[in-house]
Amino acid sequence: MARMTSSARPHLNRRLAAFGTTIFAEMSALAVATGAINLGQGFPDTDGPEEIREAAVRALRDGRGNQYPPGPGVPELRTAIAAHQRRRYGLSYDPDTEVLVTAGATEAIAASLLALVEPGDEVVALEPYYDSYAASIAMAGGTRVPVTLRPHDGSFRLDLDELRAAVTGRTRLLLVNTPHNPTGTVLTRAELAAIAELAVERDLLVVTDEVYEHLVFDGAEHLPLAAFPGMRERTVSIGSAGKTFSFTGWKVGWVTAAPALVSAVRAVKQFLTYVASGPFQYAVAEALALPDSYFEGFRRSMLARRDILAEGLTAAGFEVFRPAGTYFVTTDIRPLGEKDGFAFCRALPERAGVVAIPNAVFYDDREAGAPFVRFAFCKREEVLREAAERLRRM
Repeated sequence: MARMTSSARPHLNRRLAAFGTTIFAEMSALAVATGAINLGQGFPDTDGPEEIREAAVRALRDGRGNQYPPGPGVPELRTAIAAHQRRRYGLSYDPDTEVLVTAGATEAIAASLLALVEPGDEVVALEPYYDSYAASIAMAGGTRVPVTLRPHDGSFRLDLDELRAAVTGRTRLLLVNTPHNPTGTVLTRAELAAIAELAVERDLLVVTDEVYEHLVFDGAEHLPLAAFPGMRERTVSIGSAGKTFSFTGWKVGWVTAAPALVSAVRAVKQFLTYVASGPFQYAVAEALALPDSYFEGFRRSMLARRDILAEGLTAAGFEVFRPAGTYFVTTDIRPLGEKDGFAFCRALPERAGVVAIPNAVFYDDREAGAPFVRFAFCKREEVLREAAERLRRM
């Protein structure tokens, strides 16, 4: 058999051949083309605190961060991240050796998985999952092993027996997201304790995506897995300024972990962006020091928006899974006589003037996610009311 020539071989690395253009790009383009209200991609339609925006302007004018910042991140931000973890969760991290600033949480996820996973390693991830998880595991040459959150009594729940059964001798790492995108599930203390016990028992590393840590509702509590017994030295915790302060375009994220883990992630990160977001790092350092009243006000604001959208979707005939965290609502479209989330979301802009995301893109088993559709509620209240009314008329 003749060997395929380089000109005949597909240009895209075969590990990424299954991914292509993200659903977010497709649906956002559809929103622009149709003039529909975009409740698909998770970005706010208003900016965050004015004083933090002014802090970025001040940094620009003062010449702070206009040239390459330090590779691990500016000292002011690393110190602020450590102080935030200590104040909120009682976790102590050395700003110099246990904190790394990244170009958003997406780079933190990619750098962590590329650093810690080798070809042949298995990564157990909660399904449905944010789409960059699958791509990053593939780039690292790892094998993704999904454990599916399934609907039960109005929310999506983790089956701990299924999680334990998914771990094999080839499992290297658990990838945990709480509060969970897209389902809005917040893992309980008991669930996190069981995950911690499993990780210690099987000597597994854990990467936790906690970007929605400040958006929990209805008495739910965000508990960092790193705070559980035996987890401090084996957990890479990922945070982000974008979701908490509504400046998603600034792309400022971070990793906190033990020195050896941070060193490994930094070794990869330096060959991805090297550094990024210089002036914005100084502004985020000030944002993390905002009083608790800011974080509580932000949470209350998003809770009100959640309820506006959830009630509107219920009135429109969807089955609604009211989230305990994040700023997304997952719905079941079967009460509307629909069963294909892809077809439903591609037709929705023309039918109702609203854009949503089919949850099936977050599943390995597309059939399991087929009837579920995600809407974002990080928009102005009047926009959410208009979207709800359009959906009701549909």
